Amino acid sequence: MILIRRFEEASEREFRRGKIGGYLHVYSGQEAVAIGVISALKKGDVVYCGYRDHAQALALGSGPSRVMAELFGKSTGISKGKGGSMHLFDAANGLYGGYGIVGGHIPLAAGSAYALRYRNSDNIAVCYFGDGAMNIGSFHEGMNMAGLWGKDGLCPVLWIIENNGYAMGTSVERHSALTDLSARVRAYNIQTEKVDGQDVFAMRGAADRIVRQIRETGKPYCIEAMTYRFSGHGAADILQPYRSKDEVEKHRDRDPITIMRKRLAEVSGLTDDDVKKMDEWATEEVAKAVRFAEESPVPDGSELFTDVVAEHGPHPVSEDNG
Repeated sequence: MILIRRFEEASEREFRRGKIGGYLHVYSGQEAVAIGVISALKKGDVVYCGYRDHAQALALGSGPSRVMAELFGKSTGISKGKGGSMHLFDAANGLYGGYGIVGGHIPLAAGSAYALRYRNSDNIAVCYFGDGAMNIGSFHEGMNMAGLWGKDGLCPVLWIIENNGYAMGTSVERHSALTDLSARVRAYNIQTEKVDGQDVFAMRGAADRIVRQIRETGKPYCIEAMTYRFSGHGAADILQPYRSKDEVEKHRDRDPITIMRKRLAEVSGLTDDDVKKMDEWATEEVAKAVRFAEESPVPDGSELFTDVVAEHGPHPVSEDNG
């Protein structure tokens, strides 16, 4: 969680320096939502998320250097420098994409879950999306299919609503007629529960139980993680006229890293020196990542034509089978 926080702080600095093109959305304040769930997964599980995706990549094991290089648009990035901040992809580590189209990944996650169970695997799909994505048509389509397939135990997907209170700069109260977001998911015959997204122990406890249930039943489940982002919606959201500084400071009292630090001090004797060493390690790892990104080459022009279409599919069409 400290590594993610330091990474996000560095990415904002590099964006201001003009090193990161496109757009940038950081995860500061929501670290427990990513770590609490992803730490409960196993190899072969797949994760989908929106464009606020750096934390999921790091939590799944994508190296900080490769992630930062992707933000810099360099050839050594995890998407070869062609995806940028909003389109991280690392299938080897189970990250099946950050997606820039709001809510567009929700049907993809439902389809992946169906495919996993169709192949008789006990792996599951996990899909992160924000409260704003719930007003998109693909949300309703994805939930409906998951609910239908789930009746037959054919859609092992864990939906994670990252309810940070805002869809860009619009509060939940202003963009959703029904502010109980879990109830909107229950309308598709999917079990739900709300979890404190600032407490990694609460998130991990819920994830352990729910992930096990999804593996056993093949039925979808939804966690509404009540969380908060400390930074603006994106790097250009500096003034944040939609919320007060007092509101942000109030939520900083429930910083997920501070909550975890205090709990570990109580139960396992974590000391300030221990935390200092972790922080120094994370800071150095991120500094290495920035240096790696700066020194890496830009993609060759020929990369514009790679990974665009699959030229050789597994089942080529012949004259006999049309």
